[in-house]
Amino acid sequence: MSLLVLGLSHRTAPVGLLERASLTGEEPVRLLRAAAGSAPVGEATLVATCNRIELYADVAKFHAGVDDLSALLAGHTGVELEELTPHLYVHYEDRAVHHLFSVACGLDSMVVGEGQILGQLRDALSLAQDEGTAGRGLNELFQQALRVGKRAHSETGIDRAGQSLVTFGLEQVAEATGPVERKRALVVGAGSMSSLAATTLARLGVPDLVIANRTPERAERLAAALDARTVPFGQVGAAMAEADLVISCTGAAGIVLGAEEIAVAVGRRAERSAGAAPLAVLDLAMPRDTDPGVQDLDGVVLVDLETLADAASERPGGAADVDLVRRLVDEELEQYAAAQRASRITPTVVALRTMAAEVVGAELERLDGRLPELDAKARAELKQTVHRVVDKLLHAPTVRVKQLASEPGGASYAEALRELFDLDPAAVRAVAGAPDPVRVPEAARETTLPAPSTIRTIMP
Repeated sequence: MSLLVLGLSHRTAPVGLLERASLTGEEPVRLLRAAAGSAPVGEATLVATCNRIELYADVAKFHAGVDDLSALLAGHTGVELEELTPHLYVHYEDRAVHHLFSVACGLDSMVVGEGQILGQLRDALSLAQDEGTAGRGLNELFQQALRVGKRAHSETGIDRAGQSLVTFGLEQVAEATGPVERKRALVVGAGSMSSLAATTLARLGVPDLVIANRTPERAERLAAALDARTVPFGQVGAAMAEADLVISCTGAAGIVLGAEEIAVAVGRRAERSAGAAPLAVLDLAMPRDTDPGVQDLDGVVLVDLETLADAASERPGGAADVDLVRRLVDEELEQYAAAQRASRITPTVVALRTMAAEVVGAELERLDGRLPELDAKARAELKQTVHRVVDKLLHAPTVRVKQLASEPGGASYAEALRELFDLDPAAVRAVAGAPDPVRVPEAARETTLPAPSTIRTIMP
């Protein structure tokens, strides 16, 4: 598998661009299908979260893959390619695997060490499986990434450095407006992020928890599980006037909480309780749910993803734990890469043994015709001896070549084996069960290829 990753994230793009590039509705599925249907692509998965959009693809040609996936990303996000390109990053082969493992461990998250990314990677793989765009290669890779991420959280203290985006957001709200557990809260939305927010608030013991969602049934199910109450989505404005904290994450394509609506709610709060703390609005949606003009209103504190990105960049992390996870990722990458290199020679070894068996079979058949007088016992002993001699001759070179193939540059040993024994390339491909490949230079397999000058290839 020649793995290519192309994407943009909070590390390479401003929040405003990420917001415009976010995928809503059925767009993620359409993009995934289009990527998998691209000529250079054999398999594809899409990781789309509030702070990253990444396409993982098994490609036959590096530059063609970059060009096609870039164009598709631009087309499906609605951001012009010329504007999008400077913020894209590309990883290839081992560096692509390193990037995925780092993402799974939370090293590339806005809040370093957060564990929510594991669920998002699991969802990405599940979608690709449902759509039939992930074959054996990406299935095995993503399963391994999930194992690496779990290992990082169980064997290191990365959790001490990390929080979920929800808890980090609530921490910022508390710094600005006082303890969260004393606030009456309204959660707008009932998806995964909103559900996490509501669950976190219930665990903190907020005095009043209200949930509003466009689909009432989902809000009612969530509220029942948390001993909360619901309000119709059309009454969100009135509910804000009764709340001290509003958390919104709906996945809507447009503004859900307008500045005028919030201003009215703030006015009603002031009438009810003079000197009350500002209304805290925590917007975790991408694209944003809240009109950014809310920041100019008196009596409102807005914390959104842009605010959190700034706060995260200034936040000290657990340097020792991060270093431990980085070493773990390097170790896992080395093992994965060695296994992948070794697996590439297996079809050649199988094809060699198959050819040897065919040669032995043909020669024994000729011998049967030349020596018909041999009795059954002698004939069986002769066949066993010939097979044993061939097996012994092939044993050492095939075992050694598998060992050598696990090292960097190991693919050249498979090439040498094919040349020395004049193996039919079609026979090797038949064993591998792969279509005729486009040849990728060995140097390209071991290093990051030069990307087009307008797209960054970020080193891990």
